[in-house]
Amino acid sequence: MFRFLFPLLAILLGWAVASGRGRAPAEHAVTSRPIQVAEDGYTSSQACRACHPDQYASWHASYHRTMTQVVSPDTVRADFDNVTVRDVHGRPMTLSVRDGRYRAAFDDPDWDGRGEAAPRIEREVVMITGSHHQQIYWYSTGQQRLLGQLPGAYLIEEQRWIPRRMAVLHPPGDAVFSETGHWNSVCIACHTTHGKPRSSTPLGSEPLASQVVDSTTAEHGIACESCHGPGETHVTSNWNPLRRYGLHLTGRPDPTIVQPARLDPRKSSQVCGQCHGIWEFYDGAAERRANTAGLPFRPGDELADTRFVAQPTSNGGSPTMQALIAEDTGFVRDSFWPDGTVRVSGREYNGLIESPCFVRATDPARTLSCSSCHTLHQTSDDPRTKAEWAVDQLGVRMGTNDACTQCHPSIAANVTRHTNHGERSSGSACYNCHMPYTTYGLLKTIRSHTIGSPSVAETLNAGRPNACNLCHVDKTLRWTSDALGRWYGQPPATLTADQEQVAAMALMALEGDAGQRVIAAEAYRWPPAQQAAGTGWMAPLLAQLLDDSYAAVRFSAGRALGTLPGFERLDYDFVAGPRTRRQHQLQVMRRWDEVRRTRGATPGRAVLLAPDGTLIVDEMLRLIGRRNHRRMLLRE
Repeated sequence: MFRFLFPLLAILLGWAVASGRGRAPAEHAVTSRPIQVAEDGYTSSQACRACHPDQYASWHASYHRTMTQVVSPDTVRADFDNVTVRDVHGRPMTLSVRDGRYRAAFDDPDWDGRGEAAPRIEREVVMITGSHHQQIYWYSTGQQRLLGQLPGAYLIEEQRWIPRRMAVLHPPGDAVFSETGHWNSVCIACHTTHGKPRSSTPLGSEPLASQVVDSTTAEHGIACESCHGPGETHVTSNWNPLRRYGLHLTGRPDPTIVQPARLDPRKSSQVCGQCHGIWEFYDGAAERRANTAGLPFRPGDELADTRFVAQPTSNGGSPTMQALIAEDTGFVRDSFWPDGTVRVSGREYNGLIESPCFVRATDPARTLSCSSCHTLHQTSDDPRTKAEWAVDQLGVRMGTNDACTQCHPSIAANVTRHTNHGERSSGSACYNCHMPYTTYGLLKTIRSHTIGSPSVAETLNAGRPNACNLCHVDKTLRWTSDALGRWYGQPPATLTADQEQVAAMALMALEGDAGQRVIAAEAYRWPPAQQAAGTGWMAPLLAQLLDDSYAAVRFSAGRALGTLPGFERLDYDFVAGPRTRRQHQLQVMRRWDEVRRTRGATPGRAVLLAPDGTLIVDEMLRLIGRRNHRRMLLRE
């Protein structure tokens, strides 16, 4: 009897939550920030918990859930206990907690410019974006549910604040601008479930003081209904346990809910692509409809029916794309490499749909999709902890070659014959060659999700580092061209004298644009690259990036230097002023000379070291003099 009552009580509890009876009334009383509202068939993840406890538990452990959070002692990672933060835009920010409310005092980012300086304001901090790498804090503006952004971002691993604009690769000469309303108009689309901006006019089109903003979500964070669709009908239909268990016994899918695993590979990937993609509204009318009713896409729909998904290789010449570029010249340039490969993090869907394993597949069972490698719920056979699984949400053994050999069994039979590397070397890991670290965001590189094969041509034509030189960071493009010619019959590349003689990543670190320089700095701290190329020669190349004009480049260079033997306690702050940074450069070079004399450094012109192991200074200065200073903004 009790065995029957427990599931019945669980279902009744879920139904009560879905019906609004389990919602805390305090949420509706909040007026200072966006609130969660059960409407349009959305019921919240709490309604799923009773019948799907395992799936709920793994989702609850994921970073999807915590992409948007209400400020509380459990969600705030920074110290607010009467702290003064100097590393922000403007004068120092002071943080405090009074009567259980988190508060910040700072320069008004919406100052109209009248007077000698921006006035100081104090606001209650009410919401957070991010919980894995960074936390961005939002404050109540006092104008309905409109949110403003604190002038600093908090880096979780480093346990420090930095000026907000330094958290992205952003042109140093651009003036700091207000991001008031950015959460309501932009973040809400992908960092919540069924978000509705509900602004009286498009934010930014009218003075903020004249706008009415009443933003709501079905749930803060990316929750169950983001992937499965509105759940109210599903919950109420399964109030009768006989229906639920009848479906289970027959194996029939439940038509009242979307199960992405049952969709074809393209449709299931579009469920992820609704957030992990670069898209735009087709027109202003679509934007206003979404402003009021939320984005119309539901899991199982065709994504392109209601939004324009940018693919420069296939729709770059379309009227929609041309109109978007005319309105915003950086729409494509700031998110894609010149050959159309996506280069910013969080947009993996754009990479997937350009991959041969997706484009050329004819058998649905062998078509690459997001779920080929990732799983949104940890499976029962996964030996990892939930925290370990949550980092990338990869399936069991999908961090190994099994991810690729599940569709390429002939390679699995003899991996070394395909890779020409030792069986256990990093060069025989499929990911390293076919998904190299050429995408950037959150102050780090991540793997490209456009699966391809390494070639010198991609470096010459698109400026994108190839996988060979991202690992063999001490080798030239000539070395790579010769190796790929011997092993895979690729034609020899036509190279300049510098490309023949200087390591490819050294060239990018010295003369590349800011996007290339930051990837070079990140490559130098990658353990497989350090193992393959050694580290004794890296410090001078990283030292010259410590005074880079782009803060993100300086951050990566300093972090990479800290991984080198002898530099573990490096005294360097990428936020410091130019004079201090140059002093740090000199200290690093003196320290490198000491380390070199003690431990040695393999000489070689490719890494700009003379036969006696000293730095070829004139050569380095010549290459720095050719640096590409074009304006770079990578839109994460």
